[in-house]
Amino acid sequence: MADLQHELHPFTEAGELDDLAESLPDPFEEPYTPVTDPDGTPLERAHALLAAHPVADGYSGLPWALRHRPWCDLELGESAVDTDVPRLREGRVGALLCSLHLPEGLDGDRAVGATLEQLDLVKTVVRRHPEGLRMACTAGETTDARNCGRIAVMLGPAGAAALGDSLGILRSLSALGLRVLTLSGVSWAGEAGLTRFGEEILREMNRLGVVADLSGASEETIRRALALSRTPVVCTRSAARALRPHPANLPDDLLTELGAAKGLCMVPLTAEQTGTTVRDVADHLDRVRTLAGPQCVGLSGTFDAGTAHPQELGDASCYPNLIAELLQRDWSEPDLALLTWGNVQRVLRGADFTARAAQLRREPSTARITDLDG
Repeated sequence: MADLQHELHPFTEAGELDDLAESLPDPFEEPYTPVTDPDGTPLERAHALLAAHPVADGYSGLPWALRHRPWCDLELGESAVDTDVPRLREGRVGALLCSLHLPEGLDGDRAVGATLEQLDLVKTVVRRHPEGLRMACTAGETTDARNCGRIAVMLGPAGAAALGDSLGILRSLSALGLRVLTLSGVSWAGEAGLTRFGEEILREMNRLGVVADLSGASEETIRRALALSRTPVVCTRSAARALRPHPANLPDDLLTELGAAKGLCMVPLTAEQTGTTVRDVADHLDRVRTLAGPQCVGLSGTFDAGTAHPQELGDASCYPNLIAELLQRDWSEPDLALLTWGNVQRVLRGADFTARAAQLRREPSTARITDLDG
């Protein structure tokens, strides 16, 4: 039962680590140098800003969309999907989180196998498009890819069912490059919140540097994860429930709590969750920024996920339209730089830092669900 010692003896170094994390340099603490011409049109200014601070897109459904199209050419352009290299470049996307989510009904070994197949497909697609795409796991690797003129591709979010209730599978997926895991749809992360095994999963995610995604999780799971996680959490597809009563959207109190915990709410560009126009999406971004803070809001295109998109935001090339709308609403350039690129970098850096520290003090957990949840 050595694995239960973590619960019985809280981290003695937690305060020290938090102080050290706070002391790390942040590029946005320096005076911001404007990158756009104040006399330019909003769209011209949007293109200029995105050239310096590209979009880190928090959710792409491309892997599932490509499962029957293994020989597509994303570098020349692929009309069968919403996402290809030309449109990513036109939209000034610098990094892309590729969802490994599965259709409902897949669980157990089938979920594990299907997740591994999607993970392999992403890596295969990236290898076949080396001039446009590059795999990345860390904040540094995403920046390196951008500096080399490539679009960084990261793995995740995956569904919690992909673990098959096994910490060993979590470690294996992490070793293969998984960066984000959604905590919902399983017995240990349900309506009642995280069970003891669910809490152990989250601790092991912190130790590995796998970020917790809470979109679609119950409010009890979200609150427990916010309290327990030593690294920032994300909601990869959540907007403001006060503006659109979708179950994956967050109420105002949870948006405030997410901001206090320095988490990240990534607003999806879907008609179902945010509305049918670019102005509707901007309304959600305004509200999330007001409640959670400018350092806690990001973007998720949610392209190729089988959902309808607002006008002027139909595919991955359309991000400048949204940034132009926000510029007209007097969003500052520093806040926009955080929205598009900086906030995702902060979360990835925080996850990497926490993982390095945790691995020095904690061995891999060998707990099983029967040990903790009976």
